[in-house]
Amino acid sequence: MTSLRILRPDDWHLHVRDGAQLASVVPFTARQFARAIIMPNLKPPVTTVAMAAAYRDRILAALPAGSRFEPLMTLYLTDTTAPQEIRAAQASGFIFGAKLYPAGATTHSDAGVTAIEKIYPALEAMAECGLVFQVHGEVTDGEVDVFDRERVFIDRILTKVVERFKSLRIVFEHVTTREAVQFVQGARRGVAATITPQHLLLNRNAIFQGGIRPHNYCLPVLKREHDRQALIEAATAEDARFFLGTDSAPHARHSKETCCGSAGIFSAHAAIELYAEAFERAGRLDRLQAFASERGADFYGLPRNSDHIVLERAAWSPPAAYPFDKDELVPFRAGEQLAWRMIEERRA
Repeated sequence: MTSLRILRPDDWHLHVRDGAQLASVVPFTARQFARAIIMPNLKPPVTTVAMAAAYRDRILAALPAGSRFEPLMTLYLTDTTAPQEIRAAQASGFIFGAKLYPAGATTHSDAGVTAIEKIYPALEAMAECGLVFQVHGEVTDGEVDVFDRERVFIDRILTKVVERFKSLRIVFEHVTTREAVQFVQGARRGVAATITPQHLLLNRNAIFQGGIRPHNYCLPVLKREHDRQALIEAATAEDARFFLGTDSAPHARHSKETCCGSAGIFSAHAAIELYAEAFERAGRLDRLQAFASERGADFYGLPRNSDHIVLERAAWSPPAAYPFDKDELVPFRAGEQLAWRMIEERRA
């Protein structure tokens, strides 16, 4: 196959930061994707409808001229998120979910939830009004091995939430383990998961090959090879519960290449090409459209896009870095050869 034409995809998990950093990165996503679920972990976090509306305006203002990209906003859940804020979010028309960050789990999660029971009133309101619960699924207990935090989260927290709130729609974000795949496959209706390109393409060896590789460090951290294989099988199967979410997370070079580097991998510059590579390796390019362009829209109750993108088999290499405000941003697979390139856009 030398080219592949698919419905324009959507990104169901994305970080675009704010200010000048936002202006540096959002054009990459707007070029490939029609819509994206925007993560709310700013400083301060996006905890109210008013804050989400203002953030949405800043994203729209940063888009290239003529872009029709639509940011789908989310709220950041805290111990004190009020049910009335959840209902207002659902009524807004531009907020599509509320995100659980366990306190201390990842970047800008210090204001996150300290105990799941504290957000039960908010979850009840979400179940009643249909707002999607988006979950960063890791415990933060220091005694739990970092590679087991997702599995323990399922056992301690997620199973309990799924059973207690039977009508709550849940997206288990950026799943990384075989156990997470099996949990979603065995869960009730209304439970789905996103999968990132890095977790489809890499296992944890990639963090340590030839020395510490800070630009391959993300949270949840890369896992074992059998976990990667389970993710590949889930993404490329005919299973509507698994769909695209890049978790593209830009950080300045200096904050990655330091004694305590930030967690996050920037993949927005080549997101659909990276997924195409993973699907081709699995011999399932024919299922890329379902994963990238159909399942997420269906789960969120939105229409599928009507225009298309075209991927061509054309070798290229991302640059060593992109401008990022006053610093620079090292992209995923910088300087390495990619086999696919998006070369054409067709708007309806």
